Amino acid sequence: MELFECIRREYEFGDKTIRGVARKLGIHRRMVREAIRDAVPAARKRPDRPHWKLRQFIPLIERMLEEDRKAPRKQRHTAHRIWQRLREEIPDAVIGERTVRKYVRRRRLAMGLMGRETCVPQSYPWGLEAQVDWYEAHADLGGERTLLQVFEMRSMAGGGSFHRAYPRATQQAFLEGHELAFARFGGVFKRLRYDNLSSAVKRILQGHRREETARFIAFRSHWRYEAVFCNPGVDHAHEKGGIEGEGGYFRRNHWVPVPQARDLEDLNEQLLAACYDDERRKISGRELTVGQATLAERTHLLPVVEEAFDLAEVSFPKVDGLGRVKVRGNFYSAPVRVGLAVQAKVYSSYVEIWHEGRRVARHERCYSRLQEILDLEHYLDTLDHKPGALAGSKPLEQWRRQGRWPVSYDQIWERLMSRSGRQNGTRQMIGLVRLGRTHGYERLRLAVESALEMGSCDISTVQYLMTAGQLDRDPVEPIEVGPLSCYERPLPVLTDYDQLLAPPEVLS
Repeated sequence: MELFECIRREYEFGDKTIRGVARKLGIHRRMVREAIRDAVPAARKRPDRPHWKLRQFIPLIERMLEEDRKAPRKQRHTAHRIWQRLREEIPDAVIGERTVRKYVRRRRLAMGLMGRETCVPQSYPWGLEAQVDWYEAHADLGGERTLLQVFEMRSMAGGGSFHRAYPRATQQAFLEGHELAFARFGGVFKRLRYDNLSSAVKRILQGHRREETARFIAFRSHWRYEAVFCNPGVDHAHEKGGIEGEGGYFRRNHWVPVPQARDLEDLNEQLLAACYDDERRKISGRELTVGQATLAERTHLLPVVEEAFDLAEVSFPKVDGLGRVKVRGNFYSAPVRVGLAVQAKVYSSYVEIWHEGRRVARHERCYSRLQEILDLEHYLDTLDHKPGALAGSKPLEQWRRQGRWPVSYDQIWERLMSRSGRQNGTRQMIGLVRLGRTHGYERLRLAVESALEMGSCDISTVQYLMTAGQLDRDPVEPIEVGPLSCYERPLPVLTDYDQLLAPPEVLS
């Protein structure tokens, strides 16, 4: 700015030629013309090329952005996450986050920009409010890409969070997520804020009034907290700004890249560890870390109720002619006489069948429709009378798919049938499977494999091998008899009786 002023004064009051001003000040004539034309210098043009330090990382960044095309929309890399991964995967990388952000922003210009709504900052006393919501996320469970529903609860004062994944956002999963979150925070918040989700709201009435589901009312009464629901509609989608931001933060930092896990339980252990790991961070504008704030807030929460709430959805189906009960559109086997009414309890991940106050069956819950979930154990008594039905039975087929029927079972079954005939051999195999129900199937598998190695296919051999460890007794320790030792007599010698085995001529 000072140079432009000097150029303009020299041109106006000194040498009045462009060439003369340029020669005197040692600048280009083009700059003299720009200063004469406008007193304010024009904005400097920046070349649209990546920083030279970024060149070696561009292929890796491009690969991440290419992966985002196939990843779920809300599980894509942010510029910050890309910068974090560069530092993690290349330990000696020296690159600034600002440089990465500029490059990623230029690469995503084609995606467009989204406007943001102005929000009003809020403050929350300790233990007053937490917000609850669901969001979708993908994970690779056992190598298969699976869409999951994730329950989340966030403390508005402390900033701590709880996340748990479920196959479906059912009411049982919704209520179970609450109880696990209360255990994680060490207490119950006085107020919870929700969307108008169907697990809690049956119908939206005028204003803030809601017709809530009976089980949600009972659950809320049991835990003694107040429920507040947001206004319906897209225009009010950000009334729970805390939980919406928490879901985005957690997705970006712990669901990118798509997590790998053996099963759902393993994934939830990873999510819980991530929740505790986030306690080390400090939210902008706050003095305490999330972990310190969570500990400080714990004393202000309502105490956890010792008696748990029964989360099950209960129904009373009848056992059909195939030994099944229909629950939530699927058929589950039950070892109960045909025609009897049983009690079915549906939880978020499993289904229990009860009869006369005793649990008779427990199955993993199926979320499809008109599927059969059958357990071979439940048909053993029937197969005793109909052994020919075992080979082609659906329960046996499902055990094979689940890996519960190893190859050694087929091998010993073949030997039993070849020795005792098809009918009797199959009955013996059914009795063998019944041993697994009593002693455990892993022990049965090892015993069957050991019997086959010894060349035996007898059930008694398998049973002995399963219980051999239980036959061991602790050795008897000798005791000091004291004065009674005078009554000790030598043990009898029976070798003289061997003479009775000799021929008569030897005795004579």
